[in-house]
Amino acid sequence: MAKFVANIDVMPLKALLDPQGKAVTGSMKNLGLPEIENVRIGKHITLEIEAASKDAANIKVDEACKKLLCNQIMEGYEFSISEVK
Repeated sequence: MAKFVANIDVMPLKALLDPQGKAVTGSMKNLGLPEIENVRIGKHITLEIEAASKDAANIKVDEACKKLLCNQIMEGYEFSISEVK
């Protein structure tokens, strides 16, 4: 068994309104940063996993995202996995 670290980014789907992102975009203008626009706010998750291979770790992390870490009706996710040396 090897230990892996997964870095997961969960973001609201582009087709859906992101109220937090919209509020931050408006605040950027108030702070004198009008060139910053279309802010989208999500979450970043890291986790460690023991698995027989990187492929096995990918399968388990994908399952965790689908079952718990991401609401697929409103959010999408991407992740990368690296082995801990």
